[in-house]
Amino acid sequence: MVNKKVKTYMEKLLGDKQFKEAFEEEYLKLLISEKIAKLRKSAHLTQEALAKKMDTTKSAISRYESANYSGYSMSLLEKFARACGAVIEIKFVRNKGRKRHLSKI
Repeated sequence: MVNKKVKTYMEKLLGDKQFKEAFEEEYLKLLISEKIAKLRKSAHLTQEALAKKMDTTKSAISRYESANYSGYSMSLLEKFARACGAVIEIKFVRNKGRKRHLSKI
């Protein structure tokens, strides 16, 4: 008996190169926004308190924590880190034919 693996709809979609690249880009933005919100919360800061520390507005913080935001820069991420009492660590991981590991970002 031959065991054929049935592909899920998502696996079929990810088989399309353009879809996969767009999906990974959106997923990366989601991860960054979640990490920013998590950092703020672990520093016990409200969006308003963080905005004051960063000399910006609460609505800007909300925008940065949104998965729809894509204008992250190193200087902006450094401001977040400093305001939350953290540092940024950058890690490059060689992709040895494995699926992209976005969670390492």
